[in-house]
Amino acid sequence: MNLESQMRELAASARTAARTLATATGLERNRALLALADLLHDSRQEIFAANTLDLEAARAAGLDEARLDRLRITDGGVDSMADACRHVASLSDPVGEVEGMIRRPNGLLVGRMRIPLGVIAIIYESRPNVTIDAAILCLKAGNSVILRGGSEAYHSNQILGGLLRRALDTAGLPEGCVQIVPTTDRAAVKHLLALDEYIDVVIPRGGEGLIRAVVKDATMPVLKHYKGVCHIYVHKDADQEQALSIVENAKVQRPGVCNALECLLVHEGAAREFLPRLAALLAPLGVSFRACPRSLPHLGDTATPAEADDFGREFLSLTLAVKIVDTQAEAEEHIARYGSGHSEAILTRTHDRAMRFLRTVDASCVLINASTRFNDGGELGLGAEIGISTSKIHAYGPMGVKELTSLKYIVFGEGQVRV
Repeated sequence: MNLESQMRELAASARTAARTLATATGLERNRALLALADLLHDSRQEIFAANTLDLEAARAAGLDEARLDRLRITDGGVDSMADACRHVASLSDPVGEVEGMIRRPNGLLVGRMRIPLGVIAIIYESRPNVTIDAAILCLKAGNSVILRGGSEAYHSNQILGGLLRRALDTAGLPEGCVQIVPTTDRAAVKHLLALDEYIDVVIPRGGEGLIRAVVKDATMPVLKHYKGVCHIYVHKDADQEQALSIVENAKVQRPGVCNALECLLVHEGAAREFLPRLAALLAPLGVSFRACPRSLPHLGDTATPAEADDFGREFLSLTLAVKIVDTQAEAEEHIARYGSGHSEAILTRTHDRAMRFLRTVDASCVLINASTRFNDGGELGLGAEIGISTSKIHAYGPMGVKELTSLKYIVFGEGQVRV
């Protein structure tokens, strides 16, 4: 069988399984998740052996230590995957929920029922734990899932896929509910992205290059975010002690993630006092600044003049762009021009000013007096997430179990006909 036919058969199997899964009970889906937790716990030596093959190949290919670390599965990593299975099983079941029943003047009862999306394809890089996280969220929401991880994690993903199939069998659910693409050939992705008759939506997780390639080739809807260019605006009336703590957290805690701070906007009325204090706090932590001409004199030896492309850039490192603005409107205009629709925050003690920022700024999460690092499914109460969408259609922000479902109208009648 050639690769195109193989991908078509895989997707068709996922579509058939999706119909079965959509009618499965929440108890049956939870049984698969709990069985998977036990299998992960009991199969860690097999997992480590497969992961070692990937690590050895990655070292031979010259992958840097940061990427090796993302690829590595540890004892704690296995425990975390098993815990995630149990946690997702404990979440409320969204499938079949009925919302907003109303009675029309003609007596019809009209409402909306939450249903699975159907078949979801997830294209992702590096971290093999994504294989488990993505699969269990999709299963909880009643969706079949096709998983195509990075070639560097091939052996790890195959062993995890085998455990998923065993868990499905334990729960009496078809193996086609979770499909692991069984090849590292990149052409497989292109073939999958042409199968919109079987696949309802694709979710890419990885660098901007991967996401743009998926968007270019996909014939089905794509839930995505290209990058996280996150801003914090410090107004002149902000509590400066609080602002220093928030900016430090947003930039330093995990600088390589999509909700980390990349550009700081400071009102000119606060800059003279605030920026030197910020430099004294962050420079010893390794932060360097790309500063506009007005902010440069206030930021010390670790500041260099900002280049034109430093604004709107996702550094993913301990580099922070800084700009002084004269008004809140100027800050909002800067965010509108350079933001990526991910996470934006204002630090102020004025309620009206904060509410204006909420209304004006377009992002999947807008925060008042809080770190951008809170734009995360777990932190926002979703329990778990499959990623953060900056696409406004269907989902905007962290995507948990409920965001992996849709709503259909349901109508209860007593013989009514339309006149």
